[in-house]
Amino acid sequence: MYKKIVQYSLVYPQGVEMKNDGKLKTIDLFAGVGGIRLGFEKAKKFKTVFANDFDKTCKDTYDRNFDFPKLDTRSILDVPIEELPEFDLLLGGFPCQAFSIAGYRKGFKDDKGRGNLFFRIAEILGERKPKAFLLENVKNLKGHDKGKTFKIIEKTLTDLGYYTKNEVLNSMTHANIPQNRERIFIVGFRDKKQAENFKFPETIPLKKSFRELTADEADNKYYYNDKPLYKRIKDDIDSEETVYQWRRKYVRANKKGVVPTLTANMGLGGHNVPIIKNHKGIRKLTPRECFLIQGFPDKFKLGHLADSKLYHQAGNSVTVPLIERVAKEMAKVL
Repeated sequence: MYKKIVQYSLVYPQGVEMKNDGKLKTIDLFAGVGGIRLGFEKAKKFKTVFANDFDKTCKDTYDRNFDFPKLDTRSILDVPIEELPEFDLLLGGFPCQAFSIAGYRKGFKDDKGRGNLFFRIAEILGERKPKAFLLENVKNLKGHDKGKTFKIIEKTLTDLGYYTKNEVLNSMTHANIPQNRERIFIVGFRDKKQAENFKFPETIPLKKSFRELTADEADNKYYYNDKPLYKRIKDDIDSEETVYQWRRKYVRANKKGVVPTLTANMGLGGHNVPIIKNHKGIRKLTPRECFLIQGFPDKFKLGHLADSKLYHQAGNSVTVPLIERVAKEMAKVL
């Protein structure tokens, strides 16, 4: 195994430091466009040594923003475990569609095999035994199949020698991001005392308005003013301080004054993209605005892709400042 790890490390580009810099090494699985990676690297104590996602459209965006490692787009099932470089933490927002309320909620029986990808994570943890891990998924994972799915996950992780904790956190209450986005986070540590000392971040006041993250002007293609749908929504969208959604047959206003959960199927038919009103008219959020509402920095580069793909990437990602807060709490005990 040692020789294979050394062979893998030879692909590091010239100039990349291989010496120990004191940072904990992470592997970024089901990485998407790198939201979890970004949050951990912002915490200053972690360095990414491997990144993987099967969705090849993510590579254009991911590789524009990270010098190394570039995104490996093989199925994680096709990546030999012995080929993974040495690492201290496994990070993964494993596919949530199998457990999501928005999906078919098939869980481990998902016909695309997405639910069973959790067991590939378990294989990697069992063979490589990193110090800790962070897993992220939809809130509904905990209640899926009357709690049976989550019990299997917890037992699997415990049997692998990890002490785990989990909590549902909301971007709106835990990250100062105006998006009502609840996700479950599962952390695990091989050291019992580290697990006992770990605490999830506390709630913090929401001070940001969605208006701070949306532009006064946008390209005309995002406005509904001259489109057939306009007649059906114009009377229901009457406030500039509210975010709305077109739900195929009706308009829904977000009563909390924040952006509703950004979803992976935004842009696929357009029924889920949040809608706002300003002096110029009624429009949907742009892909750039969706990334900002996930807490990505202004300088984050979007790939040269169709808007539908960028909406998918934003909705499928994580809220970066929330990940950063969790990463800092993990760093404290590690």
